[in-house]
Amino acid sequence: MPVANRPEPRPAAPTGPRAPRWVPWLPVLLLLIDLGAEALFSDAVAAGFLLTPIPVVVAFSYGPGTALLSTAGVIGLQVALAARVGHLDEQHHVWVYVATLLSGVMGTALSWQRIRQERSLVRARTVAETLQRAVLRPVPERAGDLRVAALYRAAHADAGVGGDLYALCDTRFGVRVLLGDVRGKGLEAVRTVAEVLGAFRAAAHDTAGLAELAEQLDRTVLREAIDRGDEELFVTAVLLQYAGGSGRVDVINRGHLAPLLLSGTTVVTVPCPDDLPLGLGHLAASAGPAATTEVLLPPGHTLLVHTDGVSEARDASGAFYPLTGRLGSLGTSSPDLVVAFLDRDVVAYAGRLADDLAVLALSPSPSGP
Repeated sequence: MPVANRPEPRPAAPTGPRAPRWVPWLPVLLLLIDLGAEALFSDAVAAGFLLTPIPVVVAFSYGPGTALLSTAGVIGLQVALAARVGHLDEQHHVWVYVATLLSGVMGTALSWQRIRQERSLVRARTVAETLQRAVLRPVPERAGDLRVAALYRAAHADAGVGGDLYALCDTRFGVRVLLGDVRGKGLEAVRTVAEVLGAFRAAAHDTAGLAELAEQLDRTVLREAIDRGDEELFVTAVLLQYAGGSGRVDVINRGHLAPLLLSGTTVVTVPCPDDLPLGLGHLAASAGPAATTEVLLPPGHTLLVHTDGVSEARDASGAFYPLTGRLGSLGTSSPDLVVAFLDRDVVAYAGRLADDLAVLALSPSPSGP
């Protein structure tokens, strides 16, 4: 999935899987080989035999109509080649015509079935993409007086949504942000992502305290764990709240990686208490609210939150991605530039991602909203 907060063009109509570029040329290649053999060895080779599979080969790249036309054309060419050497009505040539006709029938049926399956796949992908956008909505470039940049990549590119999650809501209490990582993978993890994001979007506008919001999300994950009979289900998460013009961000960390504060070439890890992940709050020794940390965020500074898909990406030797070092050498704290850099650099460092990846970067705009 690309950088999420950039303006996106109107999506083109989805298409089914396409064959490699050389596949549509296979019928032409067979035809050229056949004609070449006929020209070079006309007395020794009944070259028309090589044309028999062409209708089936055509079916891999073209529609039923083209498969039928190719069948007629191939049989006509076989008849012409046989007549050229006086073998038009010999028995083995007649059986070649019959075999080519059967090949054409099978090719036409194969082409029809292929197109039917492609259309079904396109419909399924369209539904999946719509659901993915409903679950993981694009983040706006501006929220209040904050500039925002976001990145999301599922480890399995075809999945679109994995076990990482983020959301941003501009509420009467300020801009509220959630970023987290669900324990586990696959469809069950995506289901948990949908539950947590839905609960956050519903509660963020009506829950006054950030700690209370965290507790509601904790109960949401606990209910999901009970419903699924999964005692080990939890979500590591960090919640942020920024009141417009305050220059301050409130942070609650529920078992997640600490945020990073960027300013030019300086990258500082924000020290904040690490409470139990969402869904495990009932195991805490004390039942008090989660601790809230205040972080100063003046203009020119960026607060970066991310999942371990970034910091635990490994290169070929097994070394972890040096996140703070890479960001420190970048020389800028502009949210969009930072996120664009990570989008390129993590993949260049690690190659194929082994885990989902989510990043949010927030910076106050000196010009205001």
